[in-house]
Amino acid sequence: MIPFDLVEPTSLTEAIALIDPRDPDVRPIAGGSALMLMMKAGVFRPRRLVSLRKLGDGFARITVTPGGDLKIGAMTPLSAIEHSPEVLRHAPVIARTMRRLSNVRVRNIATVGGALAHADPHMDLPPVLIALDASISVAGRSGERSMAVEDLLTGYYETALAKNELITEVRIPAQAATRAVYFKVTAGSADDWPALGVAVALRAEGATVKSARIVVGAATTKAARLLAAEKALIGQTADDATLKKLADVAADEADILADVRGSASYKRELLRVYAVRAVRAAMQASGAPH
Repeated sequence: MIPFDLVEPTSLTEAIALIDPRDPDVRPIAGGSALMLMMKAGVFRPRRLVSLRKLGDGFARITVTPGGDLKIGAMTPLSAIEHSPEVLRHAPVIARTMRRLSNVRVRNIATVGGALAHADPHMDLPPVLIALDASISVAGRSGERSMAVEDLLTGYYETALAKNELITEVRIPAQAATRAVYFKVTAGSADDWPALGVAVALRAEGATVKSARIVVGAATTKAARLLAAEKALIGQTADDATLKKLADVAADEADILADVRGSASYKRELLRVYAVRAVRAAMQASGAPH
């Protein structure tokens, strides 16, 4: 790696001021699990890194609002999310997903804000957060704003963040009777990057689906909802005929990309199978937070 300056601001305002949106060689760094790999490979050669590690404990807290919303500070390590009683109680699908996300060394370092800002389409967490209708808080020189996680991701390693904006918090609304699952399919070990990820969050009365959010990741340029597949499921009984139609609609709707983990046709068939499995698993879940 080439030499670079490392600055460690102690406030959010100072950190934002140090990031020059006109200088592509200045970059914020949270855990650094992805950025350091890019630097070692020579893909990115920064002049300055603005470390966010000393911003304070307030950006690494997990709390629950009186209304049941789950709030996760952007600097919270993924391992803390994995072991959090609050996360397990209010959004157990997130805790389950963490157990197969990369390895424990990465989870100890990587932060939730950094993972979202990196926008790697193979990440497991974005599809789950989109399925749960999560949003983020963002701070920049012009002030603060919020946006849905599904609006944050705009393309392959691309986000809607301005160059000098930082994610400060992730917020997951109270899930009530929502039933949520995440399925990942890997070409290697269980904790490998997925060839396909499918997240489903739904509410049902008996066998009838009342609401649904279906999200595909890894096989596409970004994690994205399958709106036509959702429409094919909502208001229907989740029987074999409905799920067969769902599989066909999902496979036709998703813009699948080939890579080293599989061809487009292979991943499309995976989606056809795992969209159905995810819905069935969600329907069989209790639906109650635990």
